[in-house]
Amino acid sequence: MAMADRLVLQRQRHLKWQSLDRLELILMVLCGLLCFGFSLSVTADIVTRTIGHPWLWLQEVTSTLFIYAIFIGAAVATRRNDHLYLTALSEAMHGRSRTFVEIVIRLVVLGVAFCLVWYGYQNYLRGFGSFRLPSGTPIASLYAVIPLSGILIGLFTIEQLVNGIRNGFDHPERPDDDLPIPAINTSATTGARP
Repeated sequence: MAMADRLVLQRQRHLKWQSLDRLELILMVLCGLLCFGFSLSVTADIVTRTIGHPWLWLQEVTSTLFIYAIFIGAAVATRRNDHLYLTALSEAMHGRSRTFVEIVIRLVVLGVAFCLVWYGYQNYLRGFGSFRLPSGTPIASLYAVIPLSGILIGLFTIEQLVNGIRNGFDHPERPDDDLPIPAINTSATTGARP
């Protein structure tokens, strides 16, 4: 199984365009790299502080990686229907009521995406007036990911709206191909018998 097959979620294919699968793969890899970098920078920060020679710029790196991971992760989770989605409410319904609720939910998510783009861009522009210490980097470098995340969330929400209206939201999922995990016998067996 190729890496792309494992990272691009195959659930709810009727709501996805195949042309955006590569983008989902890139975002998943990017999220993994950001989380790995975040963990590495936190570890390095702890080690350098423990040995008495802290690298102050590591805090900037850590916060940047954390913020980017959150917003890129929110975007990819939207495509995978793992985030910003009220599944319990909509999955309990069928027919027209489910279609209506699914459309309303996605319109709300689209509104959130618009706010991320609009206000994120305003914060980005204002961020050039404030600087992070000790590097002197404009705070706009942190805010740049917010409108980008909003654009991606909007794109993935429109994808789901178009395909949901066209193909229907209510499709039974095929069972997972995962093999069942056998139970482990935890009872202690010794050579002695009572």
